[in-house]
Amino acid sequence: MQISDFDYALPAELIAQYPTSERRASRLLDVSDSLVDRRFSELASLLKPNDLLVFNDTRVIRARLHAHKESGGRTEVLIERVVGDNAALAHVRASKSPKPGSKLLFGHGVEATVEGRDGEFFSLLFSVPVLPLLEQQGEVPLPPYLNRPAESTDDERYQTVYAKDPGAVAAPTAGLHFDDDMLEETRSKGVRHAFVTLHVGAGTFQALRHEDIAANRLHSERVEVDAACCDAIQQTREVGGRVIAVGTTSVRALESASMGSALQPFNGETELFILPGYDFRAIDAMITNFHLPESSLLMLVAAFAGTERIMNAYRHAVRNQYRFFSYGDAMFLTPETTP
Repeated sequence: MQISDFDYALPAELIAQYPTSERRASRLLDVSDSLVDRRFSELASLLKPNDLLVFNDTRVIRARLHAHKESGGRTEVLIERVVGDNAALAHVRASKSPKPGSKLLFGHGVEATVEGRDGEFFSLLFSVPVLPLLEQQGEVPLPPYLNRPAESTDDERYQTVYAKDPGAVAAPTAGLHFDDDMLEETRSKGVRHAFVTLHVGAGTFQALRHEDIAANRLHSERVEVDAACCDAIQQTREVGGRVIAVGTTSVRALESASMGSALQPFNGETELFILPGYDFRAIDAMITNFHLPESSLLMLVAAFAGTERIMNAYRHAVRNQYRFFSYGDAMFLTPETTP
């Protein structure tokens, strides 16, 4: 397989720059036996009693900071991961890369020492705890295809209503469509909820570098799948319900926890790269947004629903002017069936 097999033409005006007025107001492309145009508010009609929705409860941190080097040059710091109370890995954008031992100066006397570099990430040691600093001085790290600075409304809308565990620098966007009433509506239908945590890194937006797909690797991301989630999935299987992942991050978390002989609690790192031909072990359906051309996430959904079927669905979405990417519309996917 080549990256170009997963390319599609997308007019720039279909990239959603802002969310809909209400979370549930997005459209939903139902990719089941055929393509059906729906509203996301209709999701409950596609669910059945005893189904299980699995959400990623990561919380987006205000990961973008502005600083100066000691020499006076401006820098932008995008935290990739908080690795200790005062320590983080980060992208540092500057006219010249900072050297080990140099300092970055932030507001209110806060500084960070550059301790080293591993590939594209700089290891920074801050003079204050990182998470409170981000809350005070950080900005919401909007994706690069949103051609605007973060605004006050993004603090709420680029965050799921059930976000709990801080650590992501990108939102698990399929979950952005759910409001509290929709969560209750699904519960009232007999649909259960479970949660995993996968702290989404900025690498989710980076293009794959090699045309030969198998030559690429994904950045490592932190995952936790606890015993309560595993028990909920087992109980769902026992009563004949479906495990429905809300977002590709939930898929990767569950599949990472299923790499052994069976699903079991997992707390660690994942670099799982799901490509067509992958044997899914943990999920029966998926809710997801539309993904970038030639991206690893598009390859993941193609692996689940079938490459030709997915690319046809994307062409349908373009023709019918669906809204794409983080603040865009969603899809409900069932697996490709063998004739």
